[in-house]
Amino acid sequence: MSMLYRCLALLMLCYALPLHAAELHIDVSPNAHVWTTEQLLRSADAQSVTIQDDVAFHRTMTYRAVPLRALLPKLARGDRLKFVANDGFSVDIAADALLNRSDAQAWLAVEDPQHPWPPLPGNKGDAGPFYVVWTKPAAAGISSEQWPYQLARIQRVEDTATRFPATVPAASVPTDSPVRRGYTVFQRTCFACHTLNGQGDARMGPDLNIPHSPTEYLSTDMLRAFIRNPQSLRRWPEGRMTGFPTQQSLSDADLDAVISYLKYMAQHKAEK
Repeated sequence: MSMLYRCLALLMLCYALPLHAAELHIDVSPNAHVWTTEQLLRSADAQSVTIQDDVAFHRTMTYRAVPLRALLPKLARGDRLKFVANDGFSVDIAADALLNRSDAQAWLAVEDPQHPWPPLPGNKGDAGPFYVVWTKPAAAGISSEQWPYQLARIQRVEDTATRFPATVPAASVPTDSPVRRGYTVFQRTCFACHTLNGQGDARMGPDLNIPHSPTEYLSTDMLRAFIRNPQSLRRWPEGRMTGFPTQQSLSDADLDAVISYLKYMAQHKAEK
């Protein structure tokens, strides 16, 4: 009988625990801190934030959120932060964007285990437990890739060129070249999900240069259409790439520059 009581007690304990309790690791040297869901929800800085046309959910959403700057007290201009998600997504965001003096502000939305967020549209799973959202993002030129969800870790890092030299165009490439512009756009968009020449943090998508660049097996027009809408090339409901359908998400000039960069890098593959 005592064993039955133990099993019942254990079952009751499991039901009492939060279903999605989670931890967010923030390492911005010299300080490192681990925040729990409960701590963030109870923070004195937490408040209700409404986001119009939310990037992940494509509709108006209201969150319990904490100003991201409140969690990064040692952040300084010139710093770069890496945001790593549980699904393999990884994006670098400049501290200047977080510390800007415009109306744009970054928030850490925290999923309440007792009131979970709805599933992401398109069978893309859940956005929780933590999600970086922005109010008035256009004021600071914030792109859709700078809204990482399923967030697990934030850490200070060196700039992309220093960390991943095999992705950098040669010094002989002119500063005003479309290749240089494409590299900048690539870092802001593609590099959040893909690696190139075997380098990068993200693990969501394949490498975009090894063994082959997409410019080697797709025409320019097909590649342009694929980046705009991946389903236009092959209908695949489980496909994870969302594409960049509008000028606001990726201008035609930036799209052409990215393709120029990929064509250039196809001629500069890293040695195996």
